[in-house]
Amino acid sequence: MSDKQQVAAALAQALPEMDIKEIEAKIERPKDSSNGDYAFPTFFLAKALHKAPQMIASELVEKVDQDGFEKVVVAGPYINFFLDKAQVGAKILQTILADPEHYGEIDLGHEANVTIDYSSPNIAKPMGMGHLRSTMIGEAVSRILEKVNYNLIRIDYLGDWGTQFGKLMAAYEMWGDEAEVKKDPINTLLKYYVRINNEADEHPEYTEAGRNWFAKLEHGDEEAWRLWHWFREVSLERFQRVYKMLDVNFDSFNGEAFSAQKMEEPIQLLRDKNLLKPSRGAEIVDLDEYNLPPLLIIKSNGTTTYITRDLATALFRKRMYGHAKSLYVVGAEQETYFKQLRAALKEMGFNWWDQIEHISFGLMNLNGKKMSTRKGNVVSLEDVLNDSIDLARKQIAEKNPDLENADEVAKEVGVGAVIFHDLKNYRRNAVNFKLEDVVKFEGETGPYVQYARARAESILRKGGIRDFSDVDLTKAGAEAWELISFLGQYSEAIKRAALNYDPSVIAKYALELAKKFNQYYAHTRILDKDEAQPARLALTQAVSDVLKSALDLLDIKAPDEM
Repeated sequence: MSDKQQVAAALAQALPEMDIKEIEAKIERPKDSSNGDYAFPTFFLAKALHKAPQMIASELVEKVDQDGFEKVVVAGPYINFFLDKAQVGAKILQTILADPEHYGEIDLGHEANVTIDYSSPNIAKPMGMGHLRSTMIGEAVSRILEKVNYNLIRIDYLGDWGTQFGKLMAAYEMWGDEAEVKKDPINTLLKYYVRINNEADEHPEYTEAGRNWFAKLEHGDEEAWRLWHWFREVSLERFQRVYKMLDVNFDSFNGEAFSAQKMEEPIQLLRDKNLLKPSRGAEIVDLDEYNLPPLLIIKSNGTTTYITRDLATALFRKRMYGHAKSLYVVGAEQETYFKQLRAALKEMGFNWWDQIEHISFGLMNLNGKKMSTRKGNVVSLEDVLNDSIDLARKQIAEKNPDLENADEVAKEVGVGAVIFHDLKNYRRNAVNFKLEDVVKFEGETGPYVQYARARAESILRKGGIRDFSDVDLTKAGAEAWELISFLGQYSEAIKRAALNYDPSVIAKYALELAKKFNQYYAHTRILDKDEAQPARLALTQAVSDVLKSALDLLDIKAPDEM
């Protein structure tokens, strides 16, 4: 039974007419800990009982089962519960230490399948800083949902189809050099792509050439397919290098091209239901009923569009994985698009249309400037990660010059710093990235959290105790209560993060836990040899375990030394 459930059970004796789950839903955590650990408001009872909330609270408190609490008191219209700190604290620590790997888990998902589509870079272009958001939000959401017992299927829906590849093929036909491409595939292909876009205004025939090449690709032209396979292969090889640095792995790399082979089914379904309407030589789905723009399914030149492939993708994923949710981690600018996708599936008669969910996020700016691949001002994610690792290495050399595995730690700190800076922000907010602000060992940064955990491990090495099975955990002391109580809130943070697809909840929790531990460390002589030392070390171990768990949910490593 959780602390909140204990409070609900105590109140149930005084409120026999209310369901215990309804009682639990009303229980709050006071912002000021001097007002107790939990509070029950009585405003909502005033109308039914025809009494002032203050009077209701005073009468109810007399009927509350106060066993197991330090005290239960009335404060105006609230009944405030103060937990038995020694006993509750010991129970929290015992739960963490008994099974740290699974601490905080809740069964919200019941092992249901969830597909999650994230990262999804376009081939023939480097992964830029703009890809960091989708990649890391998607990975963190995946880990958080696994923590609440969903079965995740991670999909990197590669952008490997569409008119932009026709443009790239046209550019290669005009200016391409095979030796140059083989020497530096991604940067060379990007150069061709940027050039054809920059010159297309003066040469409209370039755009037409791109359309013609894509039409050839769709119709199975041998040379178009040879180029496509080559561009895709060298791109995926480069992407995997970045994913390895980030410790991100996918179950599927089936992209647009895979879905392009399955478009006949959704197109035929749309025809059968008389949903396809002619419009200026093209074919559309009218979504006026949903106050949405029409969907362009087939262009006037007979080629398909992105949405045609996404409809095919949605049908395939439902059939293949039998998902309870189908998540797409894509920028906020695509909100209307996903409403159109859901509406089209609903019109087609699929009752699972509402399983499609768009996890949107704001833009990533670099030093206040927006990035654009088309204009050529993209910043390589791989370069930024390497720069962050170098900066971390320099700071580690200053702080701990004798650290044995300095290079490995620098990688964990440098990469972790970049990830944490992204994920600590609510995903829908825009993020401005400045490397010098990210790799700091103080402030609201990833290295600050990692360093707090490394400090805990250092104390434990000095304390020499790792088995706490026989330790009297009630002796941790009153000064430890705020820290222990916050450890007990980890499961609540995981639940909030999972329900809202919001990794920032976990990042903020980790930051706050690191701060509370550092405050505890500053005011408590943890290693003093007295009867309470084993309990203090047990608390330190619990903090280390939960910090490591929280960082893992964010896909950030937790070095034992820094």
